[in-house]
Amino acid sequence: MGSHMLKNEPLRVFFRLYHMESLKSWSLLHEYIILLMLFTTVSKGSSCDAPSSPECFRRTAEAPDYSEVRVRNIARTWFEINEKPFKRLKNRSVNIWVEAHIGNSSCASTNTSVVLSHTVKYEAPKHISMSWLQNNLSLNWTASEKHPAAAEILLRRDAHRTDSWKHITTNTTSDTSMHHVLVENLLKDTVYRVKIRHRSTKALNPLWSDWSPVVIVPAELEQKPEVTMNITLSNGTRKVALTWKKMPHAATYSLNDTQSSNGCTCKKIRDYPINTTETTYTTFVSYSAVKIFVNGRNAAGSSPPAILQIPAVPAAELKICDNTLLNIKPKKKTCPEWFELQDEDLWPRSVSDTDIKDYVRYLYFEHKCIDGKPWTLKMCLFYQKEGAPLREPQDFIAFSETHTSNLSWKAIPSADQRGFLTHYSLCSVKVSSQDERKECHNISASVMKYRLGNLTQGTKYNVSLVGVTRVGEGPEATVTINTLPEKPVNVLWSLCLLILFVILTTMCTCILKRIKDIFSAVPTPVIPDFIPYQPESQDFLERKEEVDELTLLQLHPEVKSVPEDAEESAVLAGEWEEDTDEDEDNERWDSRMLGGSSDECLSPGSTEEALRSSREGEITDVEQLDNEIAMLIYKKGLVFNVKTDSL
Repeated sequence: MGSHMLKNEPLRVFFRLYHMESLKSWSLLHEYIILLMLFTTVSKGSSCDAPSSPECFRRTAEAPDYSEVRVRNIARTWFEINEKPFKRLKNRSVNIWVEAHIGNSSCASTNTSVVLSHTVKYEAPKHISMSWLQNNLSLNWTASEKHPAAAEILLRRDAHRTDSWKHITTNTTSDTSMHHVLVENLLKDTVYRVKIRHRSTKALNPLWSDWSPVVIVPAELEQKPEVTMNITLSNGTRKVALTWKKMPHAATYSLNDTQSSNGCTCKKIRDYPINTTETTYTTFVSYSAVKIFVNGRNAAGSSPPAILQIPAVPAAELKICDNTLLNIKPKKKTCPEWFELQDEDLWPRSVSDTDIKDYVRYLYFEHKCIDGKPWTLKMCLFYQKEGAPLREPQDFIAFSETHTSNLSWKAIPSADQRGFLTHYSLCSVKVSSQDERKECHNISASVMKYRLGNLTQGTKYNVSLVGVTRVGEGPEATVTINTLPEKPVNVLWSLCLLILFVILTTMCTCILKRIKDIFSAVPTPVIPDFIPYQPESQDFLERKEEVDELTLLQLHPEVKSVPEDAEESAVLAGEWEEDTDEDEDNERWDSRMLGGSSDECLSPGSTEEALRSSREGEITDVEQLDNEIAMLIYKKGLVFNVKTDSL
């Protein structure tokens, strides 16, 4: 009822259907009248406007119970009537019209002749979806009937709203619930506005449905999001912070991960995928391998996903699981997770505990939710049953030298190991003699290089390498090596080195001579020989004196006057060096001047005694005395020039 119900008079609408059994016999005319009491917004006293011709139709050809009548120019433009009163008439031609009465006024629509069962009018298209296929647009909506329908589509670019609509008429393809139309030769990077209507292709008198509301078709998202990831490792869990750039034409972003699909998540499964309008997201993952998918979304579909692979946390010493692991029931509120490690280059495949096979390596994890975060409690390697390797070590090569050979290889593929490798066995034997003993070495399973030493030069060896598990050895990889003989000395090279040595020696000699000329040597003083004094007793030999100061006294005029150019005396401190030649000269000087020991320097007292002796002794050669006074005295490489003052 309208809000003006008390102010407005009721509109009486008579829906009349006339059925004529025979145009020649008016006596068989049947009339059905339906009176509807409706309220309009027409004020009292207003004239009556004739309603439009009614449309009487079914919603589908199979609708069994009712038809629908639609009229215009009244407040309520439609109503439903039950088919039962018209059951005898639904397959016959009838005339229908509508009469409207307002007060004393009345008006009627024109007559319409219809066969009720032949007229079908679908509802306007609902639940419209779309997607881009290259430059073709796929439109889908809920099917009114199972068979295809005719469709009319209007579209234009959203950026050019003043342009006229492009009109397309086609037939749909249908499945049990959806109609499908493909509109070709559009621009997938352009936004469009679309309207759709449809009608039955089976009814004898189909009517076009009403137009759907205008639908915005966004451009296709061709590029995947540019996502950066930052992982923070904690004790048992990992914090993953995701950031991505905003994508043009993207309305939302969708996130999902493999951990949730495995059931090992602390969130509810129905919460996945996670949809957000933000460009950042933070989540927590366990220590197992996880893939995170991020894609942009709009009404036309999704972008290609950005796939972020987070490998399992490597363990320094990954333990081997207990063989009874499959027989042990997991702890309460824990989530076991199995990964098949068939190929180390491929992403590990997640499997259930019922799919465990013999001779296949698995990585086992046990997780638990703590404070809403997945924590890894246990991780280990597992073989349900072990065997010997199926293949040999790969790419086994050798680089030989004179007495050694460097060997390298690649590991046996995981799928062919069939068990835990305990070590590699490396054996070598000389080819020259069958009596040679084979020498073998055990090498760690984690080592891929080995230096084989103590080989005979210029000899041929056969070397073999096998992988060993707890069950046994696998096939061997072999290589033949030839150690290098010792090379003879190259005479020409040696001659060149000799010539170079001679040239360098000559150059060094010239340089040293030049340096010696620049820095001349200290001249050696000429000291006359004198006879050393021989002590009379052994006690005198043991005396040791030190010269603290040396004073030369002027000679008495009665003996000899000293020349003006006589040299001055120097004061000496410390001990004199006991060089062989200097010792002999000193001894002679001491024997004449002092008559004391020849091995030690003179003290001041002994010096005075020596001077007195020289005045009292007989000196026959004045020139010899002058030379002795002018003697150059050496001590530790220093030269002292001793002169006397003129009288």
